[in-house]
Amino acid sequence: MISLKGIKKRFNTKNGPVQAVDGVDLTIEEGEIFGVIGYSGAGKSTLIRMLNMLERPTEGNVIVGERDLSTLSAKELRKARQEIGMIFQHFNLLWSRTVRGNIAFPLEIAGVDRARRKERVDKLIELVGLEGRGDSYPSQLSGGQKQRVGIARALANNPSVLLCDEATSALDPKTTDSILELLVDINQKLGLTIILITHEMHVIRKICHRVAVMEEGQIVEMGPVLDVFRRPQQKMTKEFVKQITEPEETVEALASLASEPNSRMVQLTFVGDETESPLITELIRAFDIEVNIVQGKITKIQNGSYGTLFVSLKGEEHIINDAIAFIKEKKVDVEVIKNDE
Repeated sequence: MISLKGIKKRFNTKNGPVQAVDGVDLTIEEGEIFGVIGYSGAGKSTLIRMLNMLERPTEGNVIVGERDLSTLSAKELRKARQEIGMIFQHFNLLWSRTVRGNIAFPLEIAGVDRARRKERVDKLIELVGLEGRGDSYPSQLSGGQKQRVGIARALANNPSVLLCDEATSALDPKTTDSILELLVDINQKLGLTIILITHEMHVIRKICHRVAVMEEGQIVEMGPVLDVFRRPQQKMTKEFVKQITEPEETVEALASLASEPNSRMVQLTFVGDETESPLITELIRAFDIEVNIVQGKITKIQNGSYGTLFVSLKGEEHIINDAIAFIKEKKVDVEVIKNDE
């Protein structure tokens, strides 16, 4: 388990002090994939670097397992860092070393003998899917392959925690998905706790169990990814959720479709098993209204599915109201999209 208690980080600059992280309390469970999302300058990179003391907090405690890293000596901290692997946005590989050499580097520093190093490197190359590329240099690899080397290197000393600092931001969407799938596979096979920071909700949606939203150095919202997708509370969170759920047509355009008499546009939100429910068929059978599906999308997340459906309901007002009440009884969220013109 990882626990942050009252973490603050202040930088002194020529223009005065900058409060990068301001009073963060956070607990991350063992084996969890935990995401931290925020825009540039939110403090998320500083936060993750304090988890392995690459940045020391100005105030507060960083507890990993049963050790308070903020109280360790330099020698003790070096040993503790072997339990915490880290991968970076721009890979940070040693360009003069081969794939094998890069992966073996942490083992050399730890004093592991040559035979055990070779055995460990062979296993890691297989784990991250780089068979046949062990003698290649970073300049001969694609972006996704470079990040796989970075992941293998981070796992060399069998850490219990893996930190991912914008690990997919430099990759194209297809390669990003393959790296995220690899992280999920590692989490499941090794029971590794993974903490990743990103500005992309797609990354959170794909693999995280829980997410914290950061703004101006503080966590403004936190919870299971499914709950955050379903009911985002803060304006910042709603902006990120829209990255995944925003319809091709704008909400205003959809509302204009409902401007004709006796018509109402509604947004339905389904979660988990609800996405498989034959709700529209039930509506048509139960109520004397015209139901037209305008647009919809189902998004897979780590713990289930999240779906949005934009539907036009046409009929007498009291029947539409009864239909909306019926939808709510099915535990489906309903939002009426209004035309403000």
